[in-house]
Amino acid sequence: MFGSDYADSDLVFCREDGRLLEPSRISERFAKLAEDAGLPKIRLHDLRHTAATLLLAAGKPAKVVSERLGHSGTAITQDLYQHVTPEFELDAATAGAAVFGDG
Repeated sequence: MFGSDYADSDLVFCREDGRLLEPSRISERFAKLAEDAGLPKIRLHDLRHTAATLLLAAGKPAKVVSERLGHSGTAITQDLYQHVTPEFELDAATAGAAVFGDG
């Protein structure tokens, strides 16, 4: 629509013409949409952690998840983005019981 006037800035969120959109506006809009949908208060950035946790829980390799998030290695992905879910806890307990012959 903007043709040669479109500013391709390689941004995830931008104005219609491709120019920079103030990040706080995205966060404010997200918060309002979440509130209107009756969802708990969550930061937009928290979705990144959720995505990483769900991908890792689904058995996707840490290297793949790390690269999707743009991390230089898997350590930050696993240390800061992977959260322990009840399913992870149950799986660990079941594996531990099997090692000792109780599962």
